Amino acid sequence: MTNTALAGAHAAPAAGPTILGWFEPGTPDWHAARAAGIGGSEIAAVMGISPYESRFSLWHRKQGLIAPVEESEEMFWGKVHEPAICERFDSLHPELRVAYSPTYAAAGRPWQIANPDRLIVTDYITGTPTAIVEAKTARDDHGWGNSGTDDIPVHYRAQALWYLDVLQVSRCHVAVLIAGSEYREYVIDYSPHEAQTMREHGAEFMRTVRQHERPDIDGHAATFQTIKTLPEGQDDIDTEVSAADRDRYFAALDAAKAADAEKRAAAGVLLDQIGTGRRAVHDRKPVATRTVRDGRTHSLQPARTRSTS
Repeated sequence: MTNTALAGAHAAPAAGPTILGWFEPGTPDWHAARAAGIGGSEIAAVMGISPYESRFSLWHRKQGLIAPVEESEEMFWGKVHEPAICERFDSLHPELRVAYSPTYAAAGRPWQIANPDRLIVTDYITGTPTAIVEAKTARDDHGWGNSGTDDIPVHYRAQALWYLDVLQVSRCHVAVLIAGSEYREYVIDYSPHEAQTMREHGAEFMRTVRQHERPDIDGHAATFQTIKTLPEGQDDIDTEVSAADRDRYFAALDAAKAADAEKRAAAGVLLDQIGTGRRAVHDRKPVATRTVRDGRTHSLQPARTRSTS
């Protein structure tokens, strides 16, 4: 039996977090346990640093006005690979006792929810956690620094700190599988200052949910998708808008048109220099890659990691 055998973590330490239950991520029970609070994957949206969810869209989910996030291909494969990543971490750390984790709520803050991938425990009898393990997948190493550091994407850092704050432990080991074949580990240590900032933002967000104070509309893709989702049907009526909103919309259209023209011009300059080559580089660092179809240029794809130094 490996260290990832189901451990007896059914009881939280004295004055510690409350165990809400053992739920499979993505199931109706899992969503229900998180509905009245903020989970680790949601605090980044509250803080405005999530690439997937906005404060606006999350608020509408908490109000029950839009459905839970549908499982994407990225989410599906992350869930599929999680056990293998955790097993890899376990095998590389025989000195640690790795256990499965329930869903927790913070002591005194039932809205602060944590559902770590794994716990590191003192023993398999009491299951008292001393640290946590998070398993991630990534298409490439963009946003991921050198292995062994704390240099990870900011939304994952927020998730790790949120969990540490709930469980009252000081370290999160982040194990990531990059491009399906490169395994790395990172370490996030508890930061009281960052945790307090997130708690304050979380408490304020939950206040707006309780008092039905809708967040402002922002430019996040999830916000726009939420606005598109909310109305049902169409009434054959005209709606009066303000001059300021009209002018802002027209100005944005003009700016987008100008930006598109500048993008085409800049891409044309690079393609003209690349000629029949494959990549544009500067100081041996990639700038963009020319793709070819039927012997001719098809597109110019920017490098994932941009360097202007």
